[in-house]
Amino acid sequence: MQTFINILNHELVVALGCTEPVAIALAAAKARIYVKGSVEKITVYASAGIIKNALAVGIPGTKRTGIDFVAALGAIAGNADKQLEVLADIQAEDITAAQNLVERGMSVVHLADTPKKLYIEVLLESDHGYARVVITDNHTNITSVEVDGNIVESGGCANASLKSSKEERDELTLDGIVDFVNSVDLTELQLVKQSIALNRQAGLEGLSQAYGLEVGKTIKENVQKGILSDDLISHAMALAAAGSDARMAGSSMPVMANSGSGNQGIAATNPVIAAAEKLGSSEEQLLRAVALSHLVTIYIKSKFGRLSALCGVTVAGTGASCGITYLLGGGKSEIKAAIQNMLGNVTGMMCDGAKGGCAMKVATCTSAAVQSALLASKGMTISSTNGFIENNAEKTIDNFCRIGNEATSEIDKLILEMMLSKDK
Repeated sequence: MQTFINILNHELVVALGCTEPVAIALAAAKARIYVKGSVEKITVYASAGIIKNALAVGIPGTKRTGIDFVAALGAIAGNADKQLEVLADIQAEDITAAQNLVERGMSVVHLADTPKKLYIEVLLESDHGYARVVITDNHTNITSVEVDGNIVESGGCANASLKSSKEERDELTLDGIVDFVNSVDLTELQLVKQSIALNRQAGLEGLSQAYGLEVGKTIKENVQKGILSDDLISHAMALAAAGSDARMAGSSMPVMANSGSGNQGIAATNPVIAAAEKLGSSEEQLLRAVALSHLVTIYIKSKFGRLSALCGVTVAGTGASCGITYLLGGGKSEIKAAIQNMLGNVTGMMCDGAKGGCAMKVATCTSAAVQSALLASKGMTISSTNGFIENNAEKTIDNFCRIGNEATSEIDKLILEMMLSKDK
């Protein structure tokens, strides 16, 4: 029981802004602590996955994008003690100062020569010396701080792709997750409760304001016009996509991230919230269903990894489908069927970086999550004779993760090449 609680406490983290650019800001803010004098140059070396996800996404509290800009902003005004809320205290003058550094060519970005999928190195130089900060494997895992040739901090966790321990994650099984969700005292689910409040509020913000592509807002408007039905799918798509709209456009509202991703946190939470609202579920049922969604997402991500050429929202959507199935009265068999249905449907959706278009992927996976849950609740599941689907959900998850880990490295390189070589 305690293991599952520990995993939730480690993998559900409040985050302000998309986690890849925020992690770059964190490294820059950490470096600035050790450097006196005026900043003369900021150099960022990042892995392909980091560059892909940080290149075009909105920076929280600003109307700007860019790795060079967020590194400068982190160095100027970031608070490293706040971790993934490092940019919570920025002011208008900080944004202007950061943009000035960028325009003067004092903040630059390079692709790091590293096999790691999550690697950030920030070298901050001033007229008094330099500091180099390295983050690897997860977004707050600072493994090295070098100041003027001396290592002043070292540590972090080797291969810390997730913040929970491997021993804890090895105890995760689908049966164990369902047993935990059915029996845990609700007082132990305070972070889950907070995720419901934060992520729902982000969704409502996206529904009421013009953020990004306005995917969620457009769905809601078309429901009001009678073009779309006011049903569970439309409501879930609108609330989930709107949260992503706001987040990808640089909303300053914090969300609860799952396994290092705010979009995954939203996609694992908001569809279940929307389903509970449509079904008239109790607060207890909602809490247990969202806990199930989060844990299934963490379970799959523990095998899938932090970053991949495949879209992580497919994983969170699978968790959400399990949560919706739970609300529909499904037990272990139906929940496993929902996983089979989801992975047999959305596997192959590529990740081409964090940006406004992510909200459309959130909407797509949310629609699939509801459909998969409805089929699973009837006992309908994709057969093991279909493609890579196995005769049980755990084996299907293993196959899905193999595709994400073993078969997509060339896709990742190709997508990054296309992103970096576009006509300006």
